[in-house]
Amino acid sequence: MSVEAGHWPEPDLLEALVRRAVSAALDVLGEDASASELSLVFTDDKAIRVLNAQWRAQDKATNVLSFPAFDMAPGYPLPPVLGDIVIAHETVEREAALDNKPFDHHLTHLVVHGFLHLLGYDHEIDEEAEEMEALETRILASLGMDDPYRD
Repeated sequence: MSVEAGHWPEPDLLEALVRRAVSAALDVLGEDASASELSLVFTDDKAIRVLNAQWRAQDKATNVLSFPAFDMAPGYPLPPVLGDIVIAHETVEREAALDNKPFDHHLTHLVVHGFLHLLGYDHEIDEEAEEMEALETRILASLGMDDPYRD
């Protein structure tokens, strides 16, 4: 885990949030990732915009990007390296404020969302999106957090 840019909470608080989010996801999925590693980069809109333009051909900031180390499908055995998750502070903060959500809840949701992408989940088609959103909702509920997709 690295904090590269942005006004993030202290690294120990970020690490605790990430561990809690990933552990909850693994519990809900019934997975064991004790032999796997993942990388998280906490950055700003400027840096994530560059990555988004380079890797997704979208010249704009986004909240989270995931870079799986392997092309996976849900349910496959977890590899030793899962990949990288990059999160942009300003976008997370702005979205949390717009949706009237606590910053840490929105950040937890984005960690879970990015983590599910590393495990092969996606939301490009409606059926996959419904499955991924349902998982995110279950994972966050296990942490005592509201459904992030509820209006």
